[in-house]
Amino acid sequence: MRIGKQDQPYSAISTSTPAAITVRGKDLCSEVIGQTDFTSYFWLLVTGTEPSADQLFFANAVLTALAEHGLVPSVVAARMTYAAAPEAFQGAVAAGLLGCGSVVLGSAEVSGAFLADIVANDRVPEEAVRALRAEGKAVPGFGHPLHNAGDPRANLLLRLAAERGTEGPHIAALRAVKAALPATIGRDLPINVNGAIPAVMLDVGFPLRALKGIALLARTASLIGHLQEESERPIGFILSGQAAAAIAYDGPGPDADAGGDADAGTAAHA
Repeated sequence: MRIGKQDQPYSAISTSTPAAITVRGKDLCSEVIGQTDFTSYFWLLVTGTEPSADQLFFANAVLTALAEHGLVPSVVAARMTYAAAPEAFQGAVAAGLLGCGSVVLGSAEVSGAFLADIVANDRVPEEAVRALRAEGKAVPGFGHPLHNAGDPRANLLLRLAAERGTEGPHIAALRAVKAALPATIGRDLPINVNGAIPAVMLDVGFPLRALKGIALLARTASLIGHLQEESERPIGFILSGQAAAAIAYDGPGPDADAGGDADAGTAAHA
């Protein structure tokens, strides 16, 4: 059964022969290995071009900004998975990455799409915010449960963009949205790292559809670090135990007609 487009059977990323491996038009052994750093190689793989000095600088900056932030859900999932299945290191990494969605670690993608729409369609920021709120959606890229006085990572990235002269229409849109918040939602909110990252990266030419890949690549490095520590100083079962202790059962007790004491059973598990 034919599903989807099948008229372009090509890939421009890599090929190989018995004598050579070619990646994005470069010989892997003579032009890449030992000649380029991994972040530049990542940019080349994604875009097909080598990064400029500013593109490399900000790719490095955002990867390091996003890699680690403590025992966040992706890390907890990975460490608990490793505790249960230490033979499956790759499964534990995957467990951490699978939870990278629109709420945690994937919101840069949502924020990027929001900013790109404002820029591409010359939308009025106030109207764009009101449209989101009318749908019951949060404004992506703003607010933080911990850094409510301002996300230090976002502040630094935006300052670096200003210092290096790379501010463009997406950073301008981000700042315009922030300025519109008091009048549209009734309060001000700080720009968070997932607002700054897409604004900075889109302005230096990183593709919109690959934005989530930045978060995934960055967090993978952190997960590997956490899992190495988990192998030496395990806390996965502590995390599991704390979760069980923190959550109280509030379901029904045993059916008294089945021979049990419903009240006693409920009390025993309270």
